[in-house]
This record gives sequence, C-alpha cells and structure tokens, in this order.
Amino acid sequence: MKSLLYAVLSLLILSQTVIADDKSAAEEALKSKLEGVISVLQKKEIEHEAKKKEIMEIVTPIFDFSLMAKLTLGRKFWPGLAKEKKERFSELFIKRLKESYLEKLTRYTYSDEKIVYNAPIQVKKRIHIPTDLISKDNKISMLYKLYKSKQNWKIYDIEIEGVSLITTYRSQFDQVLSKGTIDDLLKKLEEPENKQSAS
Repeated sequence: MKSLLYAVLSLLILSQTVIADDKSAAEEALKSKLEGVISVLQKKEIEHEAKKKEIMEIVTPIFDFSLMAKLTLGRKFWPGLAKEKKERFSELFIKRLKESYLEKLTRYTYSDEKIVYNAPIQVKKRIHIPTDLISKDNKISMLYKLYKSKQNWKIYDIEIEGVSLITTYRSQFDQVLSKGTIDDLLKKLEEPENKQSAS
C-alpha cells in the first residue's frame, strides 16, 4: 500500500513539474518575441511600413498561421475543400490576419510601451498567457493561446479585449459560406478590409 501511495504521489509531483516547465517554456517563447516587437515599436528612426516588416519577421516563427487558417473554417468547411482552394484560402487569410494583428500593435508608437505578463494558465495540454500592452493612457489586453509543436510553442489563437480572432473570423466566414461558395469567400478576402467594412 505504501509503495502504491508513493508511486501516486511521485506521479502527481512529476505532473505538476511538467506543467510548471511547460508554462515557463511557453511564456519564455512568447516573451522573447514580444520584447523584440516592443523594441521595434520604440524605434523613432524607421518608417511605419518598415516597422511592420520587422515585427512580422520577429513574430512569424511563433505563429502557426496554417493551423489558424484551418481553424477559421473548422470541420464544417475545411475537409471538403479541394487542395488548391485550401492553399488559396490560407494565403489570403494569413495575409488578412497579419494585417489585422499589425494594425492592433502599431497603434502604439510612443516611447513608453510595455507589456505586462499575467500568470500563464494551463488548459489541458495548451497554455494561455494573458498580457496587457500598455502605452501612456492606453491599454490593450491580449490573451495568447499556445500549443506545443515538435519544434517549439506556437500561437494558434489570440483574444484581443476578450474577443477571439479565430471565433470572429469563423463567424464571418460561416455567414458567407452558408449562403454562397468558397469562391465568394475568396473574392471577399481579396478585397481590402477597409472596403469590406464600408460596404
């Protein structure tokens, strides 16, 4: 009985250690990228478009853009698409997602930007990391959701002010695909986002 109890306790301790290690590793992976983003935002000598390019070079390795594209269509639509449609959709969606993320970040162009990291949250085998991007009187809350890939921790969704990017896009795409076709959706994605908002 004692040996069984010892084995159970050892397993619990090991499990908690693995969770703690996962949280630390995910947080460190995210921090290394976001701190690089902040340093770019604080550069006064480079133009806005150059900043955006530098930021994407920093953060692209930690994003799983292909998975995010698949998640926005979900099991309802993704499996039935032809390979070329999947590739075209992914290309257009990733471009749109990058533009949206950069637009949120590059609102902050002052010299006092900082990111506050709150305690990582274990959600099954995934890690959620709440952050606040703060600049002067402004604050934007972002929840980064990461999973462990073969290479490293990867972002598969972001909540901005409590609103999931994946859920938002999935809702928009569902509306188009429930009434039309994938070609209709591709056509919309080919349009500038500000044109869609105005229409």
